[in-house]
Amino acid sequence: MAQNLYGPRVRMGNWNEDLYLEEERMKDFLQKRDKGELLIQRNRRLKENLLRQMQLSVSEDGYIHYGDSVLLVNPDHPDRDADLFLGGDLSLCMTPDDITAHLRDEVEVPCGLSAAQTNIPVGRNTFIILSVDGNAVGQILQYGQNFCLGIQGGFADKMLFLASDHRTLLKSSRKSWLQEVYLTDEVSHRNCWQAAFLDPQLRLEYEGFPVLANAKILINHRQTNRGLAAHRHLFLRVEKPKNHWMLVTGNPRKDSSTMLDLSRPPAKDARAPDPAVGPAGPNTPGFKSN
Repeated sequence: MAQNLYGPRVRMGNWNEDLYLEEERMKDFLQKRDKGELLIQRNRRLKENLLRQMQLSVSEDGYIHYGDSVLLVNPDHPDRDADLFLGGDLSLCMTPDDITAHLRDEVEVPCGLSAAQTNIPVGRNTFIILSVDGNAVGQILQYGQNFCLGIQGGFADKMLFLASDHRTLLKSSRKSWLQEVYLTDEVSHRNCWQAAFLDPQLRLEYEGFPVLANAKILINHRQTNRGLAAHRHLFLRVEKPKNHWMLVTGNPRKDSSTMLDLSRPPAKDARAPDPAVGPAGPNTPGFKSN
């Protein structure tokens, strides 16, 4: 009768190689963990930066200045052109690619954008008003004046710029097939934007006047003259409410709050200019339009 000559302690096959391979895998895992190079650690750092709490600038004179940290908010409006759309105040947000976001701890450029129902200033939605030459920090932004919109995404050593370009057959927005808006680290004419007064009949009169904080404006791309828009139902109508934006500043009465939290005054007729902000004189602060 054949007998079983193998006991429970007998090892078969390439057991020694398998043992060393498992030890090497564990050693490699521990080294990457200590250096913070694991994919889950990279992804966690990226999320921590994007969701890092940010502080908005507080406008003491009611105007927007170069160097101010603001939210780009598309105010809530009833959209009668579609039965299904996203309501509420929408803020422009940095939106990294889903796949690369799980593999890297930095934002890959070019980076996409989206509009989200949040007014909490964090790294992914807090923009900085920048001058084209970088030498106008503290000066008032005016209508019709070129400026850049930068965002750090919660990173201290990174600055991306809101950019756009003409639509082509090979390059357009993935959802709307319209002109693409994206974030890039390249400094070029594609990064230049202009603020325009809301009422087209008074737009030229307000050119050169300072831009009010927390007021509806149009944000137009300098190169293509197309307006920045939040596609609530993927249809674009120029200078409809979806094109209206507010450069929202912080609330001086409360930390981590915005001026949107205050009750809004009754709407005024945009066609009737306020005498206090008439055509700018040598001692009068003004507005500027596109």
